[in-house]
Amino acid sequence: MTDAASSTALIIGAGHAGGELAVSLRNEGWSGRILLIGEEAHLPYHRPPLSKAYLAGSVEKSSLSIRPQAAYDKANVEILSGVRVEAIDRANKRVQLADGRSLAYAKLVIATGGRPRPLAVPQAKAAEACSNFHYLRTLDDVELIRSQLAPGKRLVIVGGGYIGLEVAASAVQQGLQVQVLEAMPRVLQRVTAAELSAYYERKHREAGVQIRTNVQVSDLELDASGQAVSAVLCSDGTRIPADLVVVGIGLLANTELAAAAGLAVDNGILVNEYAQTSDPDIYAAGDCTNHPNALLGRRLRLESVPNALEQSRCAAAAINGKLKAYASVPWFWSDQYELKLKMVGLSQDYQQLVLRGTPDSDSFSAFYLKDGKVIAADTVNRPQDFMAAKRLIAEGIVLSAAQLADDSKPLKELLPPPTA
Repeated sequence: MTDAASSTALIIGAGHAGGELAVSLRNEGWSGRILLIGEEAHLPYHRPPLSKAYLAGSVEKSSLSIRPQAAYDKANVEILSGVRVEAIDRANKRVQLADGRSLAYAKLVIATGGRPRPLAVPQAKAAEACSNFHYLRTLDDVELIRSQLAPGKRLVIVGGGYIGLEVAASAVQQGLQVQVLEAMPRVLQRVTAAELSAYYERKHREAGVQIRTNVQVSDLELDASGQAVSAVLCSDGTRIPADLVVVGIGLLANTELAAAAGLAVDNGILVNEYAQTSDPDIYAAGDCTNHPNALLGRRLRLESVPNALEQSRCAAAAINGKLKAYASVPWFWSDQYELKLKMVGLSQDYQQLVLRGTPDSDSFSAFYLKDGKVIAADTVNRPQDFMAAKRLIAEGIVLSAAQLADDSKPLKELLPPPTA
């Protein structure tokens, strides 16, 4: 290995995790070469606005970049855009690029993120070649969808999760006829309590969105040319005409590179609390990882920007010999209409739900309790409750259900002073 190769940190994936890791590596003291490789042609950009403000046309494309090129230049980070990594050769510490190049590394970070879960129906593959059938993950995806949004068009959205409902809100406000198809009994069922699902379903219906739950998509109908999807077919025999179809039914972790290289993979690339994989010279961060969380006491894979950023910082520190264990409370957010939903913690297996405020006011919170402690919270237009909930979960602070429900006193007044 040459001197240059022996000091090269190579990062595969130029999303939130990869971009943050590149700059953090330099800030933590890496003195060698830093090379960031991304499949997309863009600098690392903010993904959350894609299905929110950017799709709605309320923010410009120029505002999506996380950092300008000058910031990477200042950190002496080289960026290879529009390039795919095809293989990792761990024995020789090299990666093979699709354009034929082979690059050596001293330390490697995999930050490959995820890809949309494909619709499993007979015509799905054929539909992917159609101009009006879309998954939503990248800036290019949204650019194409945006170009096809027009008042009066019939948009069918498959999936009633965050992505599907955010797209529905943006589209109906632009005058489209929107219908959401959800396979489960209620929207947002995997992530919220029934009370939150009912609230969001009502808000969407009031806005003019049609929502059908407990409905299975059985196939897609293509027009005579085979170049466009003309209808979505449901297992109950319903045919739903469509001018535009958007599918948002989950994310699959991009673990193929890691698995092919012999790294440990199980619902994500397995890493330790320092983001290190089963190979001591290879790290991983972001949506593609399955990591331990000491605060939650278990392993999990998260699809979360805050997780990607924090885990990347931990990896950058560890690569530079500074061990800072990742142990953050996961949090997420969703913008729909004038509603800012901020979620903290994970609500699975909760035993009690406590509402603070009333849904009719469009400003309320839902606290999920297990064994008397708050394990998660969903807050709608209540940033103060969100900040308090983060402390309740992270510090294990116990408040009674009555205290949580009492909207007459700010939660922060019930909390002890923050520890230094």
